[in-house]
Amino acid sequence: MKRVLLKIAAAGMLLLAPAIAQAAEGFATANVNMRAGPSTAYPAITVIPAGESIEIYGCLADVPWCDVEFYDGRGWVHGRYIQALYEQRRVYVGPQYYGRLGIPVVVFSFGSYWDRHYRDRDFYRDRDRWRRGP
Repeated sequence: MKRVLLKIAAAGMLLLAPAIAQAAEGFATANVNMRAGPSTAYPAITVIPAGESIEIYGCLADVPWCDVEFYDGRGWVHGRYIQALYEQRRVYVGPQYYGRLGIPVVVFSFGSYWDRHYRDRDFYRDRDRWRRGP
């Protein structure tokens, strides 16, 4: 019986491990707009105040825009406005630190991202305009 419980517990931990590893903690370095896409041309979702904690779900490989969560809202912030703890000090989030910080490289897929996070936002009805990109 103990072996069965141990196996169930181990399986549960394996299922939780990817969810735990999906986000890294970061901090806003200034009052910064969280946007609906990885560019200042996308609409602002909210302003993240300087010093506030955010969860980083991933960053683009070619430019340091990161998919973040702030108070249950999701959006994009440029890496120059995000720091994360690395070896007891805060560093700006850039490609050289992604792997060491456990931040995955992601892609921005407009349709699925907007469908998942912005259906209830006013700007969603103009998504064809925004889909064309910045």
